[in-house]
Amino acid sequence: MSAFFEPWQSHEVVRVHRGDAPLIVSLPHDGYALPDDIRATMVDAARHSPDTDWHVSRLYAFAIELGATLLRPRYSRYVIDLNRPPDGAPLYPGRNETGLCPLSMFDGQPIYVRGHEPSPSSVAQRIEHYWRPYHNRLQAEMERLRAQHSEIVLWEGHSIRSECPMFFEGVLPDYNLGTADGASCRDEVLRPLIVELELRQRRFVANGRFKGGHITRHYGNPSQGVNAVQMEMAQSRYLDESEPSIFQPPLARQASDDLCRLLQIAIDTVTKARPRRS
Repeated sequence: MSAFFEPWQSHEVVRVHRGDAPLIVSLPHDGYALPDDIRATMVDAARHSPDTDWHVSRLYAFAIELGATLLRPRYSRYVIDLNRPPDGAPLYPGRNETGLCPLSMFDGQPIYVRGHEPSPSSVAQRIEHYWRPYHNRLQAEMERLRAQHSEIVLWEGHSIRSECPMFFEGVLPDYNLGTADGASCRDEVLRPLIVELELRQRRFVANGRFKGGHITRHYGNPSQGVNAVQMEMAQSRYLDESEPSIFQPPLARQASDDLCRLLQIAIDTVTKARPRRS
């Protein structure tokens, strides 16, 4: 497990821990680093990557023990958003959202110094250097596991501030499951997760404000044995939102326990549903 959390090497843009269970945990917004040349074009506030999905790789560290494959990026979503389509098409037309190379932070303030926003050629370079490697590795791991299992789960681990007026009113439920309104995942896989959250009396919603981003929608294909589920967690569930850059295990313990149970249920569901490939 330690290698997954070692300091990054200069050449790395994505890190993968390989497991053999029918489960991939993708953490596309876990990164917070900024290349020096891009950092130099940003306003001071953006240089701290405040809209990171803070510590989700730590939160999901238990998944290694479940035999899951985990992917995490090195760089911030401000460099390029790995959960957006490469053509920049909106996920929620008509609603506020950030794009492939976002220009504003979640509080609406600009990311870049005026006149230093990324050009079309810069965006194209970022796609090749940062976006495509993550997706190539994700695709390769999906193909590897699909060669072993008749059905797998692609779990998208995300988090966001519990109150973020740019995207939603009021306070976000603790757990927000998204399956593109059922298109990315069989109901037989989603339903036991809902039942578990109900039994635990957690605040949750399925396919509410967050229905799943590009990765969930693009790779989820139940007819081909790939069930994609996005979990968008309210950060208040596992950290002190006044100090989000500090990971505090005591605060995160219950959330990790909840997630561990959900992922084990997901593994059990797809394992029992179809026979293992020989």
